[in-house]
Amino acid sequence: MSIEIRNITKRFGNFVALDNVSLDIPTGELVALLGPSGCGKTTLLRIIAGMEGVDEGQILFAGEPTTHVHTRERKVGFVFQHYALFRHMSVFENVAFGLRVKPRNERPGEAQIRKRVMDMLKLVQLDWLAERYPSQLSGGQRQRIALARALAVEPKVLLLDEPFGALDTQVRKELRRWLRRLHDEMHIASVFVTHDQEEALEVADRVVVMNKGHVEQVGTPDEVYTAPASPFVYRFLGNVNVFHTRLRGAWAEVDRAENTETAASRSDTLAFVRPHDIEILRNAADHALSGRVLHIQAIGPLVRVEVEHQHEIFEIELTRERHAELAIASGDTVWLRPRNVRVFQGNSLLDDQTFDLGGGI
Repeated sequence: MSIEIRNITKRFGNFVALDNVSLDIPTGELVALLGPSGCGKTTLLRIIAGMEGVDEGQILFAGEPTTHVHTRERKVGFVFQHYALFRHMSVFENVAFGLRVKPRNERPGEAQIRKRVMDMLKLVQLDWLAERYPSQLSGGQRQRIALARALAVEPKVLLLDEPFGALDTQVRKELRRWLRRLHDEMHIASVFVTHDQEEALEVADRVVVMNKGHVEQVGTPDEVYTAPASPFVYRFLGNVNVFHTRLRGAWAEVDRAENTETAASRSDTLAFVRPHDIEILRNAADHALSGRVLHIQAIGPLVRVEVEHQHEIFEIELTRERHAELAIASGDTVWLRPRNVRVFQGNSLLDDQTFDLGGGI
């Protein structure tokens, strides 16, 4: 079942949580709502579920208006961040709960409930824990039981609010892969809220980046990471180096030596470069900035190098092989040459700008 979000606005007193938000989520797509705390992503999820009303706009499921339909009639499965399992009930009864509270004319018989519950527990690979209680489970197991409970009622839409936020790093990684496989099997519209960039980029078909009640960008994980639509998206999705520049015709320029007049002439033009898109050179070169190596740290297959130029610190990521070739050490003078630069003036991307570190063009 598809979800259509049309011009949704939601206020809490004077605070605007969502401001004219629109979004389409087709059947079978796994969408991540990504953004910092307070950006409106959980409010939007709760509105889709029917747990919050709207001030303006509407929600449609499969083309049918759903804005004023009660939560229990929307056929939505909701998984909470902190599981919300009933402590006094066994795993089996937790998963069966949604089936047992259905209206009498919709409620399946006991044999059907038992089959459905055990099918769901097998799906999440925890059927052997059916008689245990939540207090006897690990965090990862509780989250999978919460998901089984949401799926037991055969929802048309699956909603997850920070589903892995309370778990340790290794368990989170395992459950991400597991959720992706499970979603592909179920093939329903699924939406999950997260503030973890890696989680969104790894799991989702599409990522919706939100900020201050607005949608900043919608795209595939590769699109939002490699072609951010705004400075906010660039900064929020992974590490980035920011060069303060000034425009000279079609050139966005950083001077080697700054003075008061140069600084005063700067506009709000910024150039963004990912750490892996900056080349380090041992010798002076055209269109390169000189700097002093401050710190070198090996992190797994990468080596992170911090270089200072004009009291600004830039971060560069190298492969271990490239670091060995350069043979640099703290205190060395090196030259930086960026690749794949994107220049913004305010929130506007200047696609036709050429970025020059050296000046004098």
